[in-house]
Amino acid sequence: MSPRPPPDLAPDLDRLRRSHGYRARRLLTGPQRPRAEVDGRALLSFCSNDYLGLATHPEVVAALRRGAERWGVGSGAAHLVIGHSAAHQALEEALAEYTGQARALLFSTGYMANLGVFSALTGRDDLVWEDRLNHASLLDAARLAQARLRRYPHGDAAALAQRLDPGGARLVATDGVFSMDGDLAPLPALAEVAARVGAWLLVDDAHGLGVVGARGRGSLEHWGLAAEPRLILMGTLGKAFGTFGAFVAGCEEVIETLIQRARSYIYTTASPPALAEATLAALRIAAREGWRREHLQALIGRFRAGAAQLDLPLGASSTPIQPLIAGHSERSLAWSGALEQAGILVGAIRPPTVPAGSARLRIALSAAHEPGDVDRLLEALARLPRGEGG
Repeated sequence: MSPRPPPDLAPDLDRLRRSHGYRARRLLTGPQRPRAEVDGRALLSFCSNDYLGLATHPEVVAALRRGAERWGVGSGAAHLVIGHSAAHQALEEALAEYTGQARALLFSTGYMANLGVFSALTGRDDLVWEDRLNHASLLDAARLAQARLRRYPHGDAAALAQRLDPGGARLVATDGVFSMDGDLAPLPALAEVAARVGAWLLVDDAHGLGVVGARGRGSLEHWGLAAEPRLILMGTLGKAFGTFGAFVAGCEEVIETLIQRARSYIYTTASPPALAEATLAALRIAAREGWRREHLQALIGRFRAGAAQLDLPLGASSTPIQPLIAGHSERSLAWSGALEQAGILVGAIRPPTVPAGSARLRIALSAAHEPGDVDRLLEALARLPRGEGG
């Protein structure tokens, strides 16, 4: 009997192209900076999550180099085998101090960190509640843990409270700063609801740490929430801190349980120790150089004021993530293409990343931008076609 041919994937790819949902990679041929070399062309980029401009900071680069000279390139094994170095330990302790939590635990990516929390703390048929606009990693984590996933209206703690019975949930999960909208979750109200039913509250603060809060400590600092046993924080290191990786922070029992039971921690090679050295340097810079956040906030204010004068359809965001709502995918692609013709790179975000009918340009500002960069962007946005055909 001859083998059957594999499934034909071409029709699905063609459907994506016809529906304006096809995604193509861009080739970056230089460092992660506002003035980027992309597909062989110099463009002013508003795509990067390098919010504090630390990805190319000389101190961070030098720390990575020194780390490689001391530790080599790879870690060689998982943390629980022989891959957990003194560099990893120092970074975990620094992250715990930075976030005001008892302990922190490194993961390779934010996706793996969220998978680890759900795999360790929830199981088959445990009820978990998530914001409808949560990052895909939080939604996938619940599904892969075989928990019963329920979703509440975006940012609506009152609606969540109405749907929860005492003892009726194992975990409530939310973004701290929503990655496509830039708005903040109402963490105090969510914490109150979670406490009432005896659930953990998991806050994915990938886009808040380093950026929001009086000292840049993230969404928990912004809302004045102190460490407590029900609160679990996930943060990434490849955004405001400019390097790579992620961590989970929380109480002693939660972190120790993750070490024992989080499959995405146990069964993966530890990140390079040199990378931990670079991240520790970035963390110290973020802590001492408050001017970076001040400059970033000034740029955000400048952009929003200019956008208001132009009557641009911006989402309500006080963070570096500024969504310009196009509506349908074709328009978002046309806007992105028009900006690129003007020498400016802004990504078009389409379903399923965002809900149907809310395709957008996701404008990301960085402390590495200058006021003139923002003015140039606004001038280009003013020329975008905004009628029915544009």
